[in-house]
Amino acid sequence: QVRFVESGGGLVQPGESLRLSCAVTGAIRSPYLMGWHRQAPGKQRELVANIISDSGVTNYVDSVKGRFIISTDNARNTIYLQMNSLKPEDTARYYCRFQSQRPLGPYYWGQGTQVTVSS
Repeated sequence: QVRFVESGGGLVQPGESLRLSCAVTGAIRSPYLMGWHRQAPGKQRELVANIISDSGVTNYVDSVKGRFIISTDNARNTIYLQMNSLKPEDTARYYCRFQSQRPLGPYYWGQGTQVTVSS
C-alpha cells in the first residue's frame, strides 16, 4: 500500500505562485514515477507534470511549460510542483499519482489539493 501526504494548495491571484508537495510512504521502491494531475469542474483529469525518481526525467503538459517546475527529493520520497505565473485556467483540484517502475506497478492516487487562481 502507498500512503500520500499532499499539501500546498490554496487561493491565489493571477500571476502569483504556489508550491505543491506530495510525500509517499509504504511499499516504496525506486525507481518510480510520480506526478501531478489536475481536474477542473466539468473537465477530464489531465497530466500536469511527472518525474521519474533516480533519473529525474520530467514531462510537462504544454500549457504549463516554462511556468511550472517539478522536482523530487528521493531520500524523502517526495515530489514538489513549483507553480509560477498562475492563471485562472490553472484552477483545479491537483492529484498526486505514484507508480513503481520495476516491476511496473499499479497507479496510486492521493486525495488531491485544491488550487484556485482568482482575482
